[in-house]
Amino acid sequence: MFWRLLRQMIVQGRGRLGVALVALVSGATVSAALLNLEFDAERKITRELRTLGPNVLVRTSAAPGAADDTGAVFGGEALDALLATESENGWRHKAASTEARGEGGEVSALAPSLYVIVRAGSDTSLVLSGTWLDAYPRLAPWWRVEGAWVTDRNDAAVCLVGHQAAARMVLRPGSRLELRYANRSAALRVAGIVSTGGAEDDQVFVNLPVAQELSGLPGKVSLVQMSVGGSPQQVERFSADLAGHLPGLEVRPLRQIALAEGQLLARVHALLFWSVGLILTLTSLCVLSTTAALAIERRADVGLMKALGGEMNRIVRLFLAEAGLLGAAGGIVGALLGALLSAWIGRRVFGTAATLRPEVIPLIIAVMVAVALLGALPLRLLGHVRPAAVLRESG
Repeated sequence: MFWRLLRQMIVQGRGRLGVALVALVSGATVSAALLNLEFDAERKITRELRTLGPNVLVRTSAAPGAADDTGAVFGGEALDALLATESENGWRHKAASTEARGEGGEVSALAPSLYVIVRAGSDTSLVLSGTWLDAYPRLAPWWRVEGAWVTDRNDAAVCLVGHQAAARMVLRPGSRLELRYANRSAALRVAGIVSTGGAEDDQVFVNLPVAQELSGLPGKVSLVQMSVGGSPQQVERFSADLAGHLPGLEVRPLRQIALAEGQLLARVHALLFWSVGLILTLTSLCVLSTTAALAIERRADVGLMKALGGEMNRIVRLFLAEAGLLGAAGGIVGALLGALLSAWIGRRVFGTAATLRPEVIPLIIAVMVAVALLGALPLRLLGHVRPAAVLRESG
């Protein structure tokens, strides 16, 4: 009898219930999409922020060594261990404690660099940067190169020149450039002209083995630049953990970039949180107005039920079951549509679809059931209906 009455109530009130269902589905869809993005935002935004450049530097903590024009350099086992984690998809520091705690440490790009003051052309002084040039499209994607990028880190015959240095020496892609250091020299072909908007515009870039051979510092570097994924706290913990495995070296996170990331992530989280709260509030108000109209329409039905001996708590359970089914249906449909919406937003904003988080589906269903039950509060007014008065009005 209970389910028969419930089905009859839904059929009779299908018009207004349909309006409430549309509101619940709409609210659930947008809320599910935003929650999927909320759970996935940190990873994707952190990945996008890696385009700001390296956020961790590894350098020697010792006093400057060999010569004034090379500065402090380091190498040996510490450098080999740091660079040995290269893989097809990036790098990961293999400190067991970091991975066991799940504290990030995923390195999306890495490049060692050796800086030397060299002579070029008619005794022009330049900063020579020897590095892994093939890593810079990921490490510094804002670089713009006129000509060709160097894609082979073992190519010893080519270089890149900053556009200011190229203008002083009248160089263009394809030009020949001779670099001199002490009694050593290297003849190179200019593959491209670099524009970065920074100090790099007045430097010359070669692959690391060229700079090491020219400076007489085989196996040595000035620093290692790393682009590390994760929250600012994870980057800090990763840096501290890495420093513990590299005695004698300083691992320094760039706190300006980490601070900017943290502020942006906090604002994005706050925006998504308040957006979901506003959407759920508006959905509740829509359901509230719909159920208020239903309460007025059902006064006669409730009066008749009471006149026939129906208990008010059983009548309330009917209405609550109706609201719960409505919320569950809206939550299920909205959660599925929200997954599609979040995937579309992810592709439009981040270039990849947002990852579907399975925990969002039961969460949205539970929230929509709660919203529907909250919106059913006006049905409490039916408890004050007097059967005699209702029957008198209908008669």
